[in-house]
Amino acid sequence: MNFKNFFSNIFVTKVEFKEDLMKKFLIVGLGNIGEKYANTRHNIGFKILDEVAHENNLTFETFKLGDLATYKVKGRTFILLKPSTFMNLSGKALKYWMNKENISLENILVVTDDVNIDFGAIRLKAKGSAGGHNGLKDIQEKLQTQQYARFRFGIGGDYSKGRQVDFVLGEWTKEETSQLIEKLPLAAKIITSFGTAGLANTMNTFNGK
Repeated sequence: MNFKNFFSNIFVTKVEFKEDLMKKFLIVGLGNIGEKYANTRHNIGFKILDEVAHENNLTFETFKLGDLATYKVKGRTFILLKPSTFMNLSGKALKYWMNKENISLENILVVTDDVNIDFGAIRLKAKGSAGGHNGLKDIQEKLQTQQYARFRFGIGGDYSKGRQVDFVLGEWTKEETSQLIEKLPLAAKIITSFGTAGLANTMNTFNGK
């Protein structure tokens, strides 16, 4: 046996395996399950992932802790996850699938609503605090870090003092719904860009749009 070639092949296999893992991305849309919440502002993460699935002719399937769909672009594998744990336990589903699929933290993108951003505005960040968002709070707690990428979709803050919960769990207005039709395809492009062009390039291209 040629041991030099044997160990060389093992090394090559390990490198290829590592490269394959680096090409796998977990996209987590935050929201609450059930028809009651389907058209609420807090569920924009689900709605954006639904748009990605629609554009790629995907069907979500129910698995442990969430609904998943998978697609590939330019050799990258995208795993879309809509947690079934409800918003406040989003981190449980994220961590489970992150570990199960062996996906690195840098290849995770969390899609969420943000009341501190004007409706329809888009912000991508490489890290940051939860900013009072219960879903992000749980993710931070489960991962024990703020160092994960998030795609924040602005839902605006047009609510009176003490009415934030009612606002985020309220349904989109007709005007907002019509504007979402234009915004959702852009959001889908951002997700694909995250995996194919990288976070930095995606931020430079789409932030502020």
